[in-house]
Amino acid sequence: MDKQTLSKDGTPLAYRRTGQGPAVVLVSGAMSTGATLAPLAARLSERFSVIVHDRRGRGGSGDTPPGAVAREVEDLAALIDAAGGEASLYGISSGGALVLEAAASGLPVRRVAVYEPPFADYGGGAGERAEYRQNLTEALGQGRRGDAVELFLRLTGLAPEMIANARRSPMWAAMEAIAPTLAYDDAVMGDGLVPRDRLASVTVPVLAVAGGASPEWLRRATEAVAGAASRGTYRVLEGQNHMVEPGALASVLAEFFAG
Repeated sequence: MDKQTLSKDGTPLAYRRTGQGPAVVLVSGAMSTGATLAPLAARLSERFSVIVHDRRGRGGSGDTPPGAVAREVEDLAALIDAAGGEASLYGISSGGALVLEAAASGLPVRRVAVYEPPFADYGGGAGERAEYRQNLTEALGQGRRGDAVELFLRLTGLAPEMIANARRSPMWAAMEAIAPTLAYDDAVMGDGLVPRDRLASVTVPVLAVAGGASPEWLRRATEAVAGAASRGTYRVLEGQNHMVEPGALASVLAEFFAG
């Protein structure tokens, strides 16, 4: 990241801007920095001015406790201001939940696209997320960052042997370093269910995209997001899963953001 702006509470936000055209801000999900969206940004920058940033507590950005969803919405407001005062937003996974909340909060947003916001909109989903929140809060409160990361990986459905391998890998230290931000991603997911009333207040066009090879519950949740938004559209990318290929997604986003 080669630029910096300040959020309302004074937190420095590291970001990078590439390309020319209408502004688009890309927002990453849990356990990731803005660098994970660089390949997608490169493709979109052929037609748009694209901003990627390190969400607070990650990469080159600072943090100012206590964390709150409203602070991350203010972060996006600062980035939109840096982009010229208006932008479209894209968010993947829990980053999708964040950009939807930003639009519902009244930020100057033209269009919003999301990829598989992981709302647990199924029987027992709210209870599952409440248990995760309690265990995550305890792990982070006791400084057990590795356990916090493992809780998240288990929530995503990663097999125990893969989690064990991850713990032994060189990337584990970096994951532990940003483990406290898991609380921010958990907070933006609310009670874990699709926030239908909140989404109904979003007046701009919303594109909700899911992968055809993703679990059925993720596809159902994504479709429910489109259905709850007043101007929502649902799309499926055949053959894609939660780790969507930038090349498969870029043309769909470009068409949508071009309006």
